[in-house]
Amino acid sequence: MATLPNPLPKLATDPSGRSLGLQLPPGRLVDTTDDGAWHEPLLWHAEKPAAPGTWKALGAPGARTGLLPVLVDAGGSDGGPEDWGLLPGESSYPGDHDAEEVLAEYWEEETEDGESAEEIEPFGEEWPGLAPAAPLSADPDTRAAQVADTLVCAADSVVAQARLALVPARRSADIPAAIGWTGPVNYEGDVARICAVLRSWEDRFGIRVVALGLDTLVVSVAAPPTAQEDAEAVAAEHFAFCPDSVLQDEQDTLRAYAKTLVGAHSWTFWWD
Repeated sequence: MATLPNPLPKLATDPSGRSLGLQLPPGRLVDTTDDGAWHEPLLWHAEKPAAPGTWKALGAPGARTGLLPVLVDAGGSDGGPEDWGLLPGESSYPGDHDAEEVLAEYWEEETEDGESAEEIEPFGEEWPGLAPAAPLSADPDTRAAQVADTLVCAADSVVAQARLALVPARRSADIPAAIGWTGPVNYEGDVARICAVLRSWEDRFGIRVVALGLDTLVVSVAAPPTAQEDAEAVAAEHFAFCPDSVLQDEQDTLRAYAKTLVGAHSWTFWWD
């Protein structure tokens, strides 16, 4: 697998990023993994909390250098990325996996005992297939900046202490694999398989990975489903991808969850 050059080591001697055409605030490089220090930095993140406009001000210039933006939760009892137990050496390449095959496998594992029969109606044990692509209602990068601003302003944000981070990755969907994120480890040990699905959602729904916590993922959506039937097809993918986020107290059936997806500008997932 060919990899892009990692610009982050330059920030060790040039913290402002001027040599990369950036104007970065004070920040830190993270190379801490569950196996010790990685051979190069995995990400950079600002020391101060993100504010409205931070994504646009730092993310767009960073992307031009091969450093893609993502908000990281750097506070709370779980700590920041330095404390997440990152495992980049355990991640394969997202492009080596087929998104539909991954989702079909997850679906089969989650429905084979029949206990979810009523919850996943109108679908059954057989994998229903991928949802159709939806038309863009916004530019994907513009929508990502809007969702990022909403997250940093919300009093009940799922990213309580958001810092803008820059990650060397080919595309936004690959960010979790690029840093060896272990958020779904109790569900999937190779996060590249998760990223394969995110790549498919990039293509069909204009998603961008906007925020990561210890076990939380938020994506912006520039092409959400606009009808209940299409939303139910997307909900089936979400159930396979992350059952914990679909069958909750408020939306304890796939149909009920699908209603929340119609026109939604972001999707949030968490793994127990």
